[in-house]
Amino acid sequence: MIKFFKNLFGPGTKLDIDELLRNGAIIVDVRTEREFKAGHAKGSINIPLDKLTKNLSRLKKDKPVITCCASGMRSGTAKNILKNNGFTQVYNAGSWTGINTK
Repeated sequence: MIKFFKNLFGPGTKLDIDELLRNGAIIVDVRTEREFKAGHAKGSINIPLDKLTKNLSRLKKDKPVITCCASGMRSGTAKNILKNNGFTQVYNAGSWTGINTK
């Protein structure tokens, strides 16, 4: 099924996380606290998806925000929440394991 959607919509653009970080981006891991404690991308902060709306003040609307989770589903939802709340530079990185920060 995923292959079908990739064929239909294309692979999308490759996210240049290093470039975004150079531009002041913050990585927001929206998994649960327990998942985050078990492992996370270096430099990321944990705001669980169910607490994101109440913690928007922790983020700056004029800086890029990179969302991540376990598979990309919750981070996609987080991206939409942020966009709906006035954040303009929001990027879904998908799984946190694919983020290689230096």
